[in-house]
Amino acid sequence: MLETSARLLRLLSLLQARRDWPGVILAERLGVSERTVRRDVDRLRELGYPVESSRGTDGGYRLVAGAAMPPLLLDDEEAVAVAIGLRAAAGVAGVEEAAERGAAKLEQVLPSRLRRRVGALQAYTEPVPPDRPGPAVDPAVLSVLAAACRDRERLRFDYRGHDGSSGVRVAEPYRLVSWGRRWYLVAWDVDRDDWRTFRVDRIAPRTPTGPRFPPRDPPEGGAAAYVARGVSSAAWRHRARVLVHAPAEVVAARINPAVGVVEDVDGHTCVLATGADTVNSLAVHLGLLDLDFEVTGPPELVDHLRALTARYARATATAAQGSG
Repeated sequence: MLETSARLLRLLSLLQARRDWPGVILAERLGVSERTVRRDVDRLRELGYPVESSRGTDGGYRLVAGAAMPPLLLDDEEAVAVAIGLRAAAGVAGVEEAAERGAAKLEQVLPSRLRRRVGALQAYTEPVPPDRPGPAVDPAVLSVLAAACRDRERLRFDYRGHDGSSGVRVAEPYRLVSWGRRWYLVAWDVDRDDWRTFRVDRIAPRTPTGPRFPPRDPPEGGAAAYVARGVSSAAWRHRARVLVHAPAEVVAARINPAVGVVEDVDGHTCVLATGADTVNSLAVHLGLLDLDFEVTGPPELVDHLRALTARYARATATAAQGSG
């Protein structure tokens, strides 16, 4: 039979593993009587773990959410996964400091064998650094926005535009999206009657939140794709609408949502609305489709594709002469 302290840890691990446990099953797992299980459950309650009892012939227990955060019991793999996740979260704008603190606390109490595993992963992995640091985001604001999305409650907030102007917006929040080093709120703008993307670092929520609203069909492709299209297209210097000789689903499967939007024409063709910072990058996107397409503009893209056509023709001229 396990000693009392070891048995309590084992009982806590079982209660954390699934929602409901019949008392008789717990007793079998621990090798004790149901009366001992009841006493051990009482000890856990005294330590601050909110364990509820269920009535009935089977008589069971469940660990529920409490008013305070009690200690968690993690196995080796769970502890390593949480430590890695916290270190990764340290690169997410808005939660860097909290993630660093949590990781430090966890690593301090890890057994040496696990600390070595986590240390090796930290020492021998290198994330790609961002081009520039992201704007600071208040975790409390993220929590308010996430709760409004969950509860489908209208938001009123002060919003600062990119030009420095500010105003009050009313929106029905849908999702939070982390893109690069920034957070975005995808929401239905009530005044503009359309989907909009708002940078979270420019939002100052007004409380309390407004009335609840019915769910809407999400923007095409989902929230992440919507943000990717908006963020990328906002920076495009060159734009094009290209007729592609392939079904829309084929083209959509070959591009990143940040590259453009696919519009169905018929079962055999579609239009790709795309863009890039340079015509050369735009030509690369089109070439990577590996499909036939037609371009009518802009003129600088047409000229660049003609130049590429001539260049590739010259590159294969010698081979053509040799085969002749």
